[in-house]
Order: sequence, then C-alpha cells, then structure tokens
Amino acid sequence: MTSRQMALTGLLSLTVVRLLAAAMTPLSADEAYYWVWSRALAPGFLDHPPMVALWIRAGTALAGETAFGVRLLGPVSAAAGSVLLAGAADALFPGRRLGVPAAVLLNATLMFGVGAVTMTPDTPLLFFWTLALWALARLQAGGRGAWWLAVGVAAGLALDSKYTAALLGAGIVLWLAWVPELRRWFASPLLWAGGALAGLLFLPVVLWNAGHGWASFLKQGGRTADWRPAEALQHLGELLAGQAGLATPLMFGLLLAGGVAACRRARDPAWALLAALGLPAALVFVQHALGDRVQANWVAIVYPAAAVAAAGIAWRWWPLAAGLGFVLNALVYLQAAAGPFPLPRRLDPTLIRLAGWCSLAHEAEALRTRLGGAFLASENYGTAAMLAWCLPPGAPVLAGEARWALFRLPPAEGEAAGLLLLSARRSELPDPGLWRDAEPAGFLVRGRDGLEAERFLVYRVVPQAGAVIARLPRRGEP
Repeated sequence: MTSRQMALTGLLSLTVVRLLAAAMTPLSADEAYYWVWSRALAPGFLDHPPMVALWIRAGTALAGETAFGVRLLGPVSAAAGSVLLAGAADALFPGRRLGVPAAVLLNATLMFGVGAVTMTPDTPLLFFWTLALWALARLQAGGRGAWWLAVGVAAGLALDSKYTAALLGAGIVLWLAWVPELRRWFASPLLWAGGALAGLLFLPVVLWNAGHGWASFLKQGGRTADWRPAEALQHLGELLAGQAGLATPLMFGLLLAGGVAACRRARDPAWALLAALGLPAALVFVQHALGDRVQANWVAIVYPAAAVAAAGIAWRWWPLAAGLGFVLNALVYLQAAAGPFPLPRRLDPTLIRLAGWCSLAHEAEALRTRLGGAFLASENYGTAAMLAWCLPPGAPVLAGEARWALFRLPPAEGEAAGLLLLSARRSELPDPGLWRDAEPAGFLVRGRDGLEAERFLVYRVVPQAGAVIARLPRRGEP
C-alpha cells in the first residue's frame, strides 16, 4: 500500500468515526437554532448568512431530522476539505510532499475535529475557505488566470457562510500587494471577474439586509466599535489560552511557529500566501480583544494556512503533536456522546452545551400537561429551539424575542396561559413586554448523571397582545 493509499484509508476511517460521533452526540442549543433556520429558509438571518441552514436542510433531506441528518455534511466536508488542503500544500511546495502532513495537522486540532462533528456556520465557512486556498495554490503553481473564477466562487460561498469570510478577500489583496511579481494580477480582467462572482453570490444576503434594516450587518459589524483597553490583557490572555486548548498545546506551538515562518519567508509567493491568509484575521481579532472577548471558534479561519505552514517547517516532533491531538479528539467525542468522566461543570464544556436538553424538554412537557398550560415558551432562542427539537408535535413551542420578527415563522395566536422557562443563571424575570400575569410555577434542571448543567425557573404566563412571539416548527411537522 502506497503512502497516498494509507492516507486516504486513514481519512476514510476518521470520517466514519466522525459520522458515528455526529449521530450519537446530542445537539447543542445553537445547532437546534440553526435547524429552525433550515425550516424557515431565507437569504439571511440576524446572526449569520444562510449557508448553515442550507447545509442542514440538505442533510436532513438525505438522512432525516435527526442529529445525524443535521450534521451529515460536517464530517463529509471535513474529509473533502482535508483532500483540498493536501492538494494546496503539494501545489504550493512541489516535491516536498507536505500535503499529507498538513492535512494530518489540521485534523488533529480540536478546532477542526470538534467542528467536523457539529453543524455551525464555521463548518461550511472552513470548507469554502479551504477551497479558496486550494484554488489560490493552483493559481500560484500554474499561473493560469482562470483560477480566479474558482477563487471568486469559493469566496462568495464563504461569505454566504459567515461574514468573517471578508478577511479572505483582505488576505488575497494583501498577498498580491506584498509580492511584486503578483501585482500584475490587479490589471487582469479575470481577477475582477472572480470578484464579481463573489459579489453576485453574496448579493442575496445584501438584499435581505437592505430589506430588514441592515439588521445582520449592524449586529456583527457593531462589535468592532467596542473599546475597553483596561480589559485588553485579560481578553488577549483568554484568546491565547482558548487557542492553545482548541489547537491542543503542542499543536498550538507548531501552528504558531508555522505562521511566524510564513511571515519571515514571505519573499517567496507560496509562503507569502500562507502569511497573508492569516495576518488580517490575526490583526482583527487582536483589535477586537481590546474591547471584548474573542470567541475561540472565530480564529478557525487561520488554521488551514497555518497547518500548511507548520508542515513546511518540517519539525520532527509534529507526529507527536498530531498523535496527542487525535487522542484528545477521541476523548472529547467519547465525553460528548456518553459522558463517562464525571467532570465538574467548569471543566466539561460538553456538560454545559449538550447535556440533558431533551430530558428537560420532556419534564417541561409533563409539567405543562399537569398544570394545564397551552404552550411551552422561552425568551432564549437556544432554549426555545431545543424544546422544539426534542418534543414531538403537540402543544406549541413559542419563542419570544425581537429577533423572531425577522423570521418566516407563524406568530403565536390566542391568549391562553402557558409555561415559560428562564435560565436561573441570568437572574431575569419574564419580560413584561412579552408576557403578562406571570406567576412562579417551580423549577427544572438539566444535567447528566447527577451533575447539574443549568437550572431553569418556570413561570405560568399569558402572551401580551401584539408581542413578537413566534411559533417554532417541530420535527415531524410538514
């Protein structure tokens, strides 16, 4: 068996493991929220562009409305992206056989490994970002301007996945300006045609925003205005610690060293490309940390180019870093699916994000039936989405919040009383603009094997007339 055949066999085996993990692990609240998107498709949503909803719609059409269906394209796109990354590395550095090491390094990170078995906007974003890197590598290797058209398509689809894909365009411009012999492309009609394709693919998102008060652009763009320099050191420390955790510690050092090496060797167009695809994002995230926390998953777009660069410096201990990464990935998959390790809440993100949602939903439904409530509801979009995901068709699940006015969902009807669930951690009372006649009705807890993940206060409420309250879809409903 050749080394290429062994690599493909390993990737196939890894993909099977990821498909099993995707099927066996309960959904997170965010994933359930994106599933609601897939049942109310639109060219845009408040939080992100629509690609994640399209991927979920495709997955559930193929495999049913199950966790496996929601996540189906995650492991598949991770496998395809790994092949593309290997092709990009081999094209950028011909004869060095960096493709397989680069793909192994990327797959060994928790960032990529966990992302491959969940469905969030980062999942399609990483695939299309890697597709763009592959097309740029082919452009650099062969010099054929037609590759700009492929770059444009990949960039446009990345923008349809998440707004941080704009940093891909910034990286491409930086690359062309950085390397003198590449500046000729600025005069090429093919470069501009590729840009036009990207813009055309992104146009529906722009038009949706224009028709909805620029809601999504303002929500995401408004984060850049935060400015709290007194907290900058704390946020920067959290950013570095988060990346060390999600890359795994040894891998983080290797990826960081690869990024530094790419900047130092940027006289070479191949190395300059890897540096240019990481620098704009790194600068934006550091700037953001001056005012607010940087969510660890935002940095995922830096990982593909960093993995190629890390493979390029050819440190001998990269197999050790990769091996440790795969072991940690396996432990996370096991804990998320079965929870065999009784870790405290502060040390177990799988407990916080995944545990006990459907048990909570069924307990809430039993309480609703016992008290004669007409519906279940939440003011938190994730909680409401999980109630809708976990419960069979029956009494309505209502979601009360201004964001739901932007969805193509039926409004709540009638004024009968129902039950409202609010997280006790937020210490909030029912919003009087949404509900009236609020009366405490007890509390419920979600968790796993006696470990509490979250406590909910339950109120008996009546919807306010004219309030923005949506009726969420249920699995099994047409």
